[in-house]
Amino acid sequence: MKIITITFISISLVMIGFVQVQSKSMDEKMDKSEDMATAQSMPHDDMKMKSGDMMKDDDMHMKNDEMMMEQTTIPTDQELRERLTPLQYKVTRQDGTEPPFNNSYWDNHEQGIYVDIISGKALFSSTDKYESGTGWPSFTQPLDPDQIVEKEDRSFFSVRTEIRSKDADAHLGHVFNDGPAPTGLRYCMNSAALRFIPKDDLIKEGYAEYATLFK
Repeated sequence: MKIITITFISISLVMIGFVQVQSKSMDEKMDKSEDMATAQSMPHDDMKMKSGDMMKDDDMHMKNDEMMMEQTTIPTDQELRERLTPLQYKVTRQDGTEPPFNNSYWDNHEQGIYVDIISGKALFSSTDKYESGTGWPSFTQPLDPDQIVEKEDRSFFSVRTEIRSKDADAHLGHVFNDGPAPTGLRYCMNSAALRFIPKDDLIKEGYAEYATLFK
C-alpha cells in the first residue's frame, strides 16, 4: 500500500508540473499573439496618420491653387496696345499725363468707384473725391492703400511722389500734400488710367463688397 500511495503521489506531482508547464506555454503563446497583433496594427495606424497628413497636404495644395487662380493676370504689352486707347497706353505704360479739364472724370459727380484700367482692382471711391480745381480727378485717399505703390519721381526738374497700381504697375498720377481734411492729401489721378463703376453696377461688375459705401 505504501508503494502504491507513493507512486500515486509521484504521478500527481508530475501531472501538476505538466499542467503548469502547459499553462505557461499557452500564456507565452497568447502574449506573442498579442504582440504580433499590436505590431500588425501599427502599420495600419501609421498608414491612417500618413493618409491624414496627405489629405491635409492636398487641402493646402488646393488652397494654394485657388489663391493662384485668384491672382490677377496682367495682359502682355502687345495685348495692352490692342486693348487700350493710345492715350490710355501712353499714360499707364509710358508715364504720360492727359490734358487737364479735357478728360473723362475730372468733373464726374456720380457715385461709384474707380478701378485700375488694366487689372480691374478697386483704387478710389467717389466718397473720397473732391473738386481740386486742377482739371484732374482728385481724391483724399485710396480705397485700399495696399493696392497702390509710391515712387519718387524726379522728372521735369522737380521731386514728386508718383502713384502706381500695385498689380498692373500702371502709372496713375501723383500725390501732393495740399489736399483737404481728413488726410491733407491730394491724389491727382489720370482719368485714362481709371475705369468708373457706377454704384448701381457694383454687384453686376463683381464689386459687391463696395456697395455698402453708398448706403
